[in-house]
Amino acid sequence: MERPTIEPGGPESSGGTTAEGAAQRTWKAGREDPLPIRPLPEAPASVHIVGPAMILIALGVGLGETYMWPRLVLVFGPEIRWLFLIGVTLQAVVMLEMARYAMATGESIFFGAARVWKPLMWLFFGIAVLVYIWPGHMAASASALETLTGIPWLISAIVGLILIGLVFSFASVVYNLLETLMTWLMGILVIGSAIIAAIVGTLGDLWDTLWGMFAFGFVPDDMMTAAWFPIIVGSIAFAGPSGMQQMWYTLWLRDKGAGMGVHLPKIHGLTHAGDEETMPHRGFMFDTEDSDEMRKWKGWRRWVMVDAIVLFWGVTMLVTIIFTVLAQAAAAENPNVQTLLENDQEDAALQAMADAFASAGSPILGTLFFGFIVLVGWKGSLGIFDAFARGQADMTYFFIPGMKRFKMSYIYFAFLWGVLIFGILILLFGPADGPTAILDTLAFLSGFAMGAYCVVLLLVNNMMLPRKIRPGIITNVVIGFGAVFYLGMLFYSLFRFGVVL
Repeated sequence: MERPTIEPGGPESSGGTTAEGAAQRTWKAGREDPLPIRPLPEAPASVHIVGPAMILIALGVGLGETYMWPRLVLVFGPEIRWLFLIGVTLQAVVMLEMARYAMATGESIFFGAARVWKPLMWLFFGIAVLVYIWPGHMAASASALETLTGIPWLISAIVGLILIGLVFSFASVVYNLLETLMTWLMGILVIGSAIIAAIVGTLGDLWDTLWGMFAFGFVPDDMMTAAWFPIIVGSIAFAGPSGMQQMWYTLWLRDKGAGMGVHLPKIHGLTHAGDEETMPHRGFMFDTEDSDEMRKWKGWRRWVMVDAIVLFWGVTMLVTIIFTVLAQAAAAENPNVQTLLENDQEDAALQAMADAFASAGSPILGTLFFGFIVLVGWKGSLGIFDAFARGQADMTYFFIPGMKRFKMSYIYFAFLWGVLIFGILILLFGPADGPTAILDTLAFLSGFAMGAYCVVLLLVNNMMLPRKIRPGIITNVVIGFGAVFYLGMLFYSLFRFGVVL
C-alpha cells in the first residue's frame, strides 16, 4: 500500500506554514521537490454551467469546425463525419487526463513533464515559441472585418492586439476575465450561427450531418491520395483544440482553483500584480489513503466530466454540426461554393458562403456570417496569446534559476506584451502567419505536440501519481492510441506524400 513519506519540514514559501523543524508529510514524485500533503477542497456541484472547458472550446472552435470539416462533407459526403466523432472523443479523453494531474497536484502538465525528464518540458517550451507567436488569427479576423466595414485590416489587427494587452493588464484576475469573455463570445457564436442555420438550412441537411457521424468505416476512394490524406489527418487532429491547447488547459484549471489548484495563487492583471500571493516552488498532493479525501476526489472527477462531455464534447460537436449545415445550404444555393472549397480557396469560399446566405435569406445574413468569422479569429488570438504567456511563464518561473524572485504575474505579462509587440512588428514588416519557408515546420510541430503530449500523459499520470488515482487500463489504451495516431499519421503523411498536416 502506498503512503506519503515523512520528511523534515520547515517554513513554506506559501500555501501554509509548518513549525520550524516539524515533520511534514510529502509525496515523492520524480526528480523534483516532493509534494507536501494538503487537504483537498470540497468539489462544487458536478452540474455546472461554465468551467475552464469553455476557454478550451473557444480556442478549439476555429477553422477546423467552421471550414475544414464542412469542406470535407461537401467533397466526400456527410459519411466522412465519423472521423470527426473519433477525433473529438479522443480529445475529450485527453482533456480528462490532463485534468487528472492538474487537479491532483495543482501543477501544470509542463511541471509534470519536468518531473519525468526536464528536457521533455523544454521541448514544449521551444515548440510554443516557434508555433504560437504569429498573429495569423488576428490577421484573419481583421481581414473579415475589413470586408464588413472597409476599415483597413492592418489598422484593426494592430488595434486588436493592443486591446488584448490592455484588457488583461487592467484585469483584477486574468483568468476570471478570460472565462467571462470566452463564454460571451462562444454564446454569441453558437446562438447566432444556429439561428442562421435554421433559416437557410433544411431538416434534410441536418439529418445527413447527424447520420454521417455513425457511418463508421466509410473510406472514400480519394481519401488515401496525396491531395486529401494530409488534409483529412489534419482535420481529425484539429477536431477541437490542436497543438498545445490541451496542455494549457491544466493552467486554467489551476487558476480556476480546481482540486489542489486551490492552494496556488492566481495570475493577476498588471495593475493588480501587487495583490498576488507568493507562488510556491511546487504543487501539493492530498492523502489518497484517507477515505474522505478520496470522496472529494471523486467529486472533482465528476465535476471535470461535465466540463469534458457536456461543455467540451457537446459544444464542439454542436458548432461543427451548425457550420456543416450552413455549408450544405450555401452549396445548394450557390454550387460555386463547393468548387472553391474543393480547391482550398478559403477566402473566396467564405465570401461565396456569405453571398449564398444573403441570397437565401436576406443581405444581413451574409453580414452576420462574416461577423462570426471576425469572432472566431479574435477569440482565437485572445485565448492563444494568454495561453502562450501563461505556459511560458509557468516553465520560466519554476525552472529558470533566479526567476522565483519575480511574481508570476510579472513574468506572464513580460511574455504577453512581448508576443503582442512581436505580432505588431510582423503585421507591419512580415507575413502574419510566419515566414513561408517554415510554415510546413510549424504545421508539423503543432501535430507533433499532440502526439508528444499523449506520451507525456501516459508517463506522468502512471509514474507521478499515487496508485489509487492513476488512470485505468482502458484510458491508457485510448491515450496510447492517440499517441500512435497523431505521431504515426503525421510521419506517414510526411514520408509517404512529402507533406504534413
